[in-house]
Amino acid sequence: YAKKILKKFKLLECKHVCIPIAPATNLSKIDDAKKVDPTYFKSLVGSLTYLTCTRPDILYDVGFVSRYLENLSALHMKTTKRILCYLYGTLDFGISYSSSKNFNL
Repeated sequence: YAKKILKKFKLLECKHVCIPIAPATNLSKIDDAKKVDPTYFKSLVGSLTYLTCTRPDILYDVGFVSRYLENLSALHMKTTKRILCYLYGTLDFGISYSSSKNFNL
């Protein structure tokens, strides 16, 4: 599913990063940066939210950017696309669920 998201948002060939969001990232609801298409951003965040079922490593970061769904700017989009670049570098990561009667942790 991560590959489908990368393909959908045209980031299948991006530079990968080691962490989803830079440590000093400060986002704000009041931002003077250029505004972006809210439909595109909501679709991206929704796709990432669905992916968190198998990728708990991005759960905090997706929750962080989803706070700004109503008043977003280019900085919010850049931060969200960084999560996609992280996914590109970690496509083999994730949890796989299977049905089994003898389930052990």
